[in-house]
Amino acid sequence: MVNATSRAIRVETRGPASVLTSATIPRPTPKPTQVLVQVAFAGINFIDIAERTGAFPIPTSVPFIPGREGAGEIVEVGAEVQHGFKVGDRVAFLGFATYAEYVAVDTVNLAKLPDSVSYEDGAALMIQGLTALSVATRSYSIQKDDIVVIHAAAGGVGLILSQIASRLGATVIGTASTPEKAAVAKLNGTHHVVIIPSIPTPGTKNPYEPLETLVASLTNGRGVHAVFDSVGKATFESDLVIARRNSTIVIYGAASGPIPDFNIGRLTAKNLKLTRVSLYNYMTTFEEFDELFKEGLELLKGESKIKLEVSKVYEFEDIQQAHLDLEGRKSTGKLLLKVAGNK
Repeated sequence: MVNATSRAIRVETRGPASVLTSATIPRPTPKPTQVLVQVAFAGINFIDIAERTGAFPIPTSVPFIPGREGAGEIVEVGAEVQHGFKVGDRVAFLGFATYAEYVAVDTVNLAKLPDSVSYEDGAALMIQGLTALSVATRSYSIQKDDIVVIHAAAGGVGLILSQIASRLGATVIGTASTPEKAAVAKLNGTHHVVIIPSIPTPGTKNPYEPLETLVASLTNGRGVHAVFDSVGKATFESDLVIARRNSTIVIYGAASGPIPDFNIGRLTAKNLKLTRVSLYNYMTTFEEFDELFKEGLELLKGESKIKLEVSKVYEFEDIQQAHLDLEGRKSTGKLLLKVAGNK
């Protein structure tokens, strides 16, 4: 049964996690080119926190419903919807306002889920899984015998990216902020882990010196073939040190803040390639998204399949705690919000 109303998490004013409140709103009406999805699980991501706090400019005015991804069942189909979507299809999607029971979704970033893939894994595969896959195969093509560094290796993207890199035959060096996170990274494809606290010891001039020393030791001083960096400002100077000649630095996040302006001529000494990427720019059409999503599904098959580490599923009323855990760096892997029951 499709309800006339939808429960949702709303942000009435930007601020701390306490501004997240539950509300009952009218069920959205999909446009002719959209489908209406009853959401089973929504992903919880750093962009949701940035949107909530206003940490960087996002074209969303208050009040709004956070959330950029989810999985659930199609309950209504617009008259002009293409690609064969129908009522009853199990789907995963990228969209907006996904912290809600019902979401109107454009079909550009909508995919049918095989019966073998749970709603939890479907939601977990979207932003973090597809980001990991895209940076490993499109931003830089990881090759057998490469040596790579993955910052935040125990994070949602990091855990998946480490597994993909290891599966492709690379040696993976990861960074993590605690011994506990380092242990999780080691169980997910990271061969060497350097622990670098989120808050460095006062007086520490270069908290990344242990990483630089390890890279020099493992590569005979030549450096790594690629650096995958979701941290940004705090790690960038070290990235330039550990990258080898003709290597690539892939920036796909800025958890510590954006990289300050710098002289591009600094890349010349090693012929470095520096790229700042966004998942969405790899899939601006349904065909591009569908290709990437199907590659992601292939990673979930076989004996060497990738594990999507859903570390915690939060009940709808616990959304404030979910945001506190994520922004406090208390979590590893993927966090999900349970929206509709029995899905």
